[in-house]
Amino acid sequence: MVKVFIDGSVGTTGLRIHERLAIREDIKLITLLESERKSISERKKALNSADIAFLCLPDEAAIESVSLIDNPDTVVIDASTAHRTNPDWAYGFLESGDEIYSKVKTSKRICIPGCHATGFISLVKPLIETNIVPKDYPFSCTSLTGYSGGGKSMISQYEDKNRDVSLSCPRIYALTQTHKHLNEMKLYTGISDYPLFSPVVCDIYSMMCVTVNICVKGIGIKDICDIYTDKYGNRPLFDVKDIHADSYNGFIPSDAFKNKDSIKITVTGNDERISLTALYDNLGKGASGAAIQIFNVITGKDETKGLRI
Repeated sequence: MVKVFIDGSVGTTGLRIHERLAIREDIKLITLLESERKSISERKKALNSADIAFLCLPDEAAIESVSLIDNPDTVVIDASTAHRTNPDWAYGFLESGDEIYSKVKTSKRICIPGCHATGFISLVKPLIETNIVPKDYPFSCTSLTGYSGGGKSMISQYEDKNRDVSLSCPRIYALTQTHKHLNEMKLYTGISDYPLFSPVVCDIYSMMCVTVNICVKGIGIKDICDIYTDKYGNRPLFDVKDIHADSYNGFIPSDAFKNKDSIKITVTGNDERISLTALYDNLGKGASGAAIQIFNVITGKDETKGLRI
């Protein structure tokens, strides 16, 4: 029986992790009373009693939680941005390759990849690994996300019956090109510079649609499709079937994989200009689903246990 504590269990990511784990018979959840939830002493006791602790907190609070742990056996899975580019932490993008997979499986400190970064890395890293696209290519990326990615305040704003009518339209944000996911997007793809990045929040609770466009001479759609099929074809949370089939009748619904924990890669365009798209859920493979996937791997369970594929 694995003892688990979720520090920050009332947030969107924490609630979904709790929902998934609460019904499992192989887990004992350590819970705090509402009056104890912000108590440092009670949190410290829970963190050090856990075999595995999930941190679903803002960055500063996540750093504080780690500082409270003195049990050398407690494994931490952190959903915040705080440790994602720290070399002492394992970056939990399990599909990156055998080296990352092995590091995650044996590490005591693991980060959950950012929701936007998950799609960008999925699309770009295989192209860099195979030298199809040079590291100094001027990448740009558009990412549509559900409003749950903004946490409780944004959820409240969008679900207010008296909300501003402008919220029904997609809204571009992070206009200064300093989004907090850029560091991991650059580091874990191996590209030379930050991509131009335009995240867009939509009037949908949870979804994710990340698109990267490329134009590389001598490289066609079939070449790109083959790269993704080779990279992800045997990974249980990646769907690369019919990767170039026009199964959407000329349109790709941006919320096609909402409420799922898997991710769909699609390649469209022509042999001169190619569009790469990753469809998933910002709370699924973009957060809670990835957390459960990591948990399953480090506890020796089937990678997809408790997940919606």
